[in-house]
Amino acid sequence: MKKNITGNFCPKCGEPSETAGLCSQCRIGSTPWFTCDQRVKSTNCPSCGAIKVVNTWTDSTVERADLGPEIAKSAVHFHKDVKKTSIEVTIRDLTLNRSRAALVLRGVLYNKPVEGNCTVEILWHKEQCDRCNRISGSYYEGIVQVRAEGRIPSTFEIQTAASIAQQIEDTLQAGGERLSFISDINEIHDGIDIIIGSQHIGLLISQGIIAQLGGRYTTHPKLVGEKNGRQLYRVTYSVRLPRFQKNDVIKVRNRYYEVQRVESHHLQATDLTDGIPKSIREDDVEKIIGNSRNAEPGLVVFADGKNMGILDPVSSRTQEYPQLKWLEARAGDHLRLLRDGEQMVFVR
Repeated sequence: MKKNITGNFCPKCGEPSETAGLCSQCRIGSTPWFTCDQRVKSTNCPSCGAIKVVNTWTDSTVERADLGPEIAKSAVHFHKDVKKTSIEVTIRDLTLNRSRAALVLRGVLYNKPVEGNCTVEILWHKEQCDRCNRISGSYYEGIVQVRAEGRIPSTFEIQTAASIAQQIEDTLQAGGERLSFISDINEIHDGIDIIIGSQHIGLLISQGIIAQLGGRYTTHPKLVGEKNGRQLYRVTYSVRLPRFQKNDVIKVRNRYYEVQRVESHHLQATDLTDGIPKSIREDDVEKIIGNSRNAEPGLVVFADGKNMGILDPVSSRTQEYPQLKWLEARAGDHLRLLRDGEQMVFVR
């Protein structure tokens, strides 16, 4: 009686095989399950720490000790059939510009665990990135010039404009727009100049300043050359802040008002006598007393239902004024005030 021989055998070693071909062990032995580059290069900017991958720079705050293992792992290439891979890396610095990484590789190939090792040399290359190269070379694509109509911008406006510009730069840089940078901010006698690395950031800064401080802007492009058949322009963004700004205290027909909003040829303001909002034509303004951001404190010495005595912080004399309809002052309170000659003007 004949026996039926069933099952598959490996044609190479004769051992049982899960398939009609080589067994797992022989398949593993005949398959180069990984390759390892002998040398890899990491290119970093010495000024800002950015990393260059192929031809693209990316901002990075990763330290060299943390970056090294990832650079070493990039030298390993697994066979497509290897599953559940892992790599252990030990790095030893040879010089300031060279390190040696010992790698232990593990995985599963054809349902069998495999393990191997290799050595990779890491070259630490320093190169100035595209952004730092432009900044150091005084490259720029435009200027945002912040001025004001008929006056000098206030310290508040200058600081606000600079802060808006820096916030926009931070947002663009975080979003990957490396060349949208501010190379310099110069405060001059009649405003500030913001030197910018791209036209995009110039547009956003101009719009941001106008949105917060009011006014308008115009653009003035200037042809400066040609590159790869494309014309190159530098753009001046001329930002003009309005003649009046928020919190200005103005005098109109012997009454004082505090500006709340600047509109086209009109001011939305609060009457500092009765607290009622008013719309005032710019042409009707007799003078600007000051800005309530610069108000000084005045002590209320006494107050009754009709009048109040204010201790002048300069002369140390008490002056009497009618009670404010928009604020109930009590003895001991400090009111904020500006001066129009001898007259105290109380602000909100």
